[in-house]
Amino acid sequence: MGPSWPRTAAAALAAVLFAAGCGEAAKLAPELTTGPRPQLAEPNRTLIPTVNVATAVGWTDTAAPVPAEGLKVTALARGLDHPRWVYTLPNGDILVAESNKPPRPADSNDGGSGPVAKIRNWVMGKVMGRAGAGVPSADRITLLRDANGDGLAEVRQVFMSNLRSPYGMALVGNELFIANADALVKVPYTEGQTSIGASPTLVTQLPAGINHHWTKNVIANADGSKLYVTVGSNSNIGENGLPAEAGRAAIWEVDTKSGEKRLFASGLRNPNGMGWEPDTQVLWTVVNERDEIGSDLVPDYLTSVKDGAFYGWPWSYYGGVVDARVTPRNPEMVAKAIAPDYALGSHVAPLGLAFSRPGGMPEQFASGVFIGEHGSWNRKPKSGYKVVFVPFIGGKPSGPPVDVLTGFLTADEKAQGRPVGVALDKSGALIVADDVGNAVWRVSKAK
Repeated sequence: MGPSWPRTAAAALAAVLFAAGCGEAAKLAPELTTGPRPQLAEPNRTLIPTVNVATAVGWTDTAAPVPAEGLKVTALARGLDHPRWVYTLPNGDILVAESNKPPRPADSNDGGSGPVAKIRNWVMGKVMGRAGAGVPSADRITLLRDANGDGLAEVRQVFMSNLRSPYGMALVGNELFIANADALVKVPYTEGQTSIGASPTLVTQLPAGINHHWTKNVIANADGSKLYVTVGSNSNIGENGLPAEAGRAAIWEVDTKSGEKRLFASGLRNPNGMGWEPDTQVLWTVVNERDEIGSDLVPDYLTSVKDGAFYGWPWSYYGGVVDARVTPRNPEMVAKAIAPDYALGSHVAPLGLAFSRPGGMPEQFASGVFIGEHGSWNRKPKSGYKVVFVPFIGGKPSGPPVDVLTGFLTADEKAQGRPVGVALDKSGALIVADDVGNAVWRVSKAK
C-alpha cells in the first residue's frame, strides 16, 4: 500500500477511536496492580490496541492542579513550551528542558510496512497529537529563579538553545551534563550564571535511530566519577527487529572524565527517572512497561537497579512471565530476568522520580519517593495523570502510593496537564514539569 492508501478509512477509524475508545476495560482494581506482588491478568491481544487518550486542552489562566491536604501549589512558571524535565542547581535555580521527540529519520520503519501497520501508525500518530505530544521540540533549556521564595519565578531566561531533544541534566563540579536524544554532552558552568553560550562538547554517543522512546535521563553518583544514562527501547516489543534495539532498553554507566561507557542494566523497556535511595545509596528507576495486551497489563514499575541485571524486556515481564508475541523465543534470557521491586499500576506512565528528604514537605512525605505519572493512552479507564508518593522504610517501599498532586484531568477527562519530571528545590519543595499544561508547578507545605 503506497501513498494512495485509504486515508478516509483510517480517518473514520480514528474518529471512532477518539469518540469512544476501543478495546476492553480493566477488570482488576488499581490496588491489585500496585505493590511488591501485583496481580497479573491474562494477556488480551487485539488487532487494534485499546485507545483511550485524554484530549489535551491545557489550563485556563489561573487554574492549577489540586494538592493533597497539608500542601499548596503555585505556578513557578506558565507559558513554557512543552516542559519535560526539571533540575535544581546548587544555588536554587531551576533548569527546565523544553523538549519533544526529534524528527523521525526518513528511512525509519517503526512498526512495520504492511497495510495494517500503516493504518495503525497513522492512527497512533493522531492519538499522540491529540494527547499533546505532536508539537515540535523547542530544543532548549530555560532557567527559572525564585529569589524571594514565594513560589513564583522572577527570572525566566533561555539558558541554552539549539540542543537535540534535551531531557536529563546533571551538574558535576563545574560541568553540566545534558542528555540529548542521541548523545550525552557537557558545557562549563559557573554558579549563578543565567545563560550559557559555549557549544556543548560530546561526551559519548547514545543509541538513537527510530527513537520510539527518545527520552534520555542522566544522574551522577555521589563522587561524580560515574554517570548513569537511561535509554528506552526502539519499539513496544521488538517489532522493529532486535538490531534496532542494540544498546537500548537499558541504563548505561559512563565514566565522567573519559566518556567510556558500559551497560549497567538491561531489559528495562523505557526507564526514565532515577534517584539514589538516601539510606542505602542504591540506584532506583521507574520504567514504562509494554502495551497492547490489555488494560490490566503490564503494570509499570519502580525498582532498584542491580549492576549487570536483566529485567526481561522484550521476552518477558515481571521475571519469567513470557510475552508470547515476541519471536523468536529466548528461554535463556527469560531464566535470567529479575522481577522489579514495586508495581505502580498498569499504563500509568511513570516518568519523573525524586527521593524526598526531611524538612521541605510535611512529615508524611519525609521518607520515600515522588513519582510523576504522565498518564495512560492504552487503558480503560484512564490511569496516572498525577503525582504520587511511595513511602519507604529501610530502603524499600513500605506502603501504597499516596496522591500528592491531582486534578490534571477535567470532569469529562480532558487533560489540562500531564506531569513529567519532578525534583526537589533548594528548600525541599517539590517541582513538577507539566508538558501539556506548559507549566512548572511548585508544591510546598501549606502555611
